[in-house]
Amino acid sequence: MARQLRIEYEGAFYHITARGNERKKIFFTERDYQRFKDYLVIAQERFGCVLHAYVLMGNHYHLILETKEKNLSRVMHYLNSSYTTYVNVKLKRNGHLLQGRFKSIIVEKDSYLLELSRYVHLNPVRAGMTKRPEEYPYSSYHAFIGREQTDCVDTEMILNMICPASSTSICKYREFVERGMDAALDNPLTNVYGGLILGSEGFIQQTLDRLENDSLEDEEISHRKMLQSKVGKKAIFDAVGEHFGCSGEGFLFCEGKARKLTLYLLKHHAGMTSREVSQALGGMSCAAISKAYQRLRKQLASDEGLKQEIEGLIRRLSNVQV
Repeated sequence: MARQLRIEYEGAFYHITARGNERKKIFFTERDYQRFKDYLVIAQERFGCVLHAYVLMGNHYHLILETKEKNLSRVMHYLNSSYTTYVNVKLKRNGHLLQGRFKSIIVEKDSYLLELSRYVHLNPVRAGMTKRPEEYPYSSYHAFIGREQTDCVDTEMILNMICPASSTSICKYREFVERGMDAALDNPLTNVYGGLILGSEGFIQQTLDRLENDSLEDEEISHRKMLQSKVGKKAIFDAVGEHFGCSGEGFLFCEGKARKLTLYLLKHHAGMTSREVSQALGGMSCAAISKAYQRLRKQLASDEGLKQEIEGLIRRLSNVQV
């Protein structure tokens, strides 16, 4: 079974989720929610991490967590094992409470943290559990809008993102979240690269550079092919544009062959999904991308000139400094 790679470093921001085993409940009473929050406080004191937002749902939870040290696995092992032991003792049960390993996504703070906090706080509304986020009791939203004083969550960083003036930041943040209730907002997590990284292309490259040399040797790592490639969309666009003598992204429109080769490199060399290639190339359907890619693969087997052209572009990409 494929498993998620862990990338840990000092100062990293994560969106973390964990679900109940077989999607069953993990919180049964109000006391359970409070006990989990108690463990969150202890984890921050013990491991020096900072919780920036949370929501505790019936059968899963979402956290936005900053690690001051390279210790995410230790933090989450303490949190999940402590809470599982508490529930097992309380209910006189044995076995796993949570389903497999927790899922963590590394987040670029400046580009995505604010939007991600809104996504977390609106989770109960999207799930149909409440009409307004402040009506749901097990969320850090109450702290963000000034209804609760707690040492469980640090609201300062995110509130400063919405408005540095502290006297108005609470009102501005509430308006920001409520606008999300009236609009068909995109889920920020649909832009996650390799199932692991949420951020700009530059941030993705910087994060991939933190990988240890042998970290992707295990073939069971999910999205392994994509994570092995440290060449992103911009590098491929630049290489193809230079090859065909087109500036910027003009090659996408100036010659059909350039577009086809770009599609191939995005799929084969950067490991992008058909959906990601569709976004990169301006809306081709996923079915059309898959068919075009398969046609190119067959053509490469018999067209030596095309094969050499692709190999030349790959050599050019191998020299890209990321």
